[in-house]
Amino acid sequence: MYVCGPTVYSEPHIGNARSCVVFDTLYRVLKLTHEKVKYCRNITDVDDKINQAAMAQGVPIHVIAEQYEKIYLEDCESLGCLRPTIEPKATQHIKEMIDIIKSLIIKGHAYTSEGHVLFSVPSYQDYGQLSKRTTDARKAGARVAPSNYKQDPNDFILWKPSNPHEPGWDSPWGYGRPGWHIECTAMIEKHLGLPIDIHGGGSDLMFPHHENECAQGVCHSGQASYAQYWVHNGMVHMGEDKMSKSLGNILTVRQLLKQWPGEVLRLAMLQTHYRQPLAWTENLLTVSRQIMDKAYRALDHLTPTKVKVPQVKWTDLPPEISQALEDDLNTPLALSHWQRLIKESLACDPNSPQAPVYKQALLASQQALGLGQVACDQWFGHVDAKRAKDIESLIQQRAIARAAKDFTRADDIRDQLSQEGIVLEDHHGVTTWRLLRTSK
Repeated sequence: MYVCGPTVYSEPHIGNARSCVVFDTLYRVLKLTHEKVKYCRNITDVDDKINQAAMAQGVPIHVIAEQYEKIYLEDCESLGCLRPTIEPKATQHIKEMIDIIKSLIIKGHAYTSEGHVLFSVPSYQDYGQLSKRTTDARKAGARVAPSNYKQDPNDFILWKPSNPHEPGWDSPWGYGRPGWHIECTAMIEKHLGLPIDIHGGGSDLMFPHHENECAQGVCHSGQASYAQYWVHNGMVHMGEDKMSKSLGNILTVRQLLKQWPGEVLRLAMLQTHYRQPLAWTENLLTVSRQIMDKAYRALDHLTPTKVKVPQVKWTDLPPEISQALEDDLNTPLALSHWQRLIKESLACDPNSPQAPVYKQALLASQQALGLGQVACDQWFGHVDAKRAKDIESLIQQRAIARAAKDFTRADDIRDQLSQEGIVLEDHHGVTTWRLLRTSK
């Protein structure tokens, strides 16, 4: 599986994070259902946006790229994402890109013009098959820019010249740098071979990026296909608008992690099917937090139950959850079954014969979903002994107030503790408390 990773010139936003979470979940499922899985997610570390950022700060491009790659990887970890098998960088594959471009020229699918090398779209009769775009639609598209050096308006750049102040490499066509699309094809061929099983990325990449990748890859390799399956995740919407920098409605992962645990963000992203647009709202996060709290309470409730899970197997998952995940990664359906499992676990006597069954099912399901991966005490936090004694004292005062029907006083105590990050929970006349954890 190959997934288009980030162009590292700024902090990742939740659109980047959704792609990371979707394909991490797919990776988790594949690892449980297949003996060997190679997951390759690239880092685009040469790009005009990186060049602009480097020029603005007066530093080499690798300084900008390394800074934001580190942030991206840290954010992915905060969201519970596993590291891919392979994480190649574009700048480490310039030779492979040049070799593919040479191959395309020899086979009549590319040509040189004014220091550029371009792919000849008319030379590939199946161009547009992936995105279902006709030639007329492509010509009318805003992302097709006509240039004097192009033989056809739809032709795209494989190599372009760099001026002395821009990053570049020596090539048979002069000092320059690769086009965006050729980078992924070179990394795929080197690390996975062509064709591959699964190619993933955001739906905004289908055209032109993935369409161009497919064209150059098939023409270079001579294979009948480039990827057996294409998987595209939907975009994130803020209210009625698609999240975009031009609208100024970007939310970064780091901003959100200051208020919400990473698993809450992950759960919020999984509650909508990956192919559909995701409506990002405060209510979605609040509900996700409540669900995660309940999930950890269920695990805490079953703490006395001893279950050995050296390595989760696909058969450890409840059938309804595994079937949902096998059906085009239907995480909303899987999560609905998971929530029912949580409810049943909370109602289960932790000393009963059924308790180990519930705990095993919870642990297995949550590993597949990338949820419930920290210890319960870490999730809920902890306070020192003196603070715990003060909280218990206020709870007793609240109980006395409620018995005297002084509900105003009782509510004031609850509100006071809530403002301090303490959540009270009443169960059958017994009040328990926990610390609301507000950071990752």
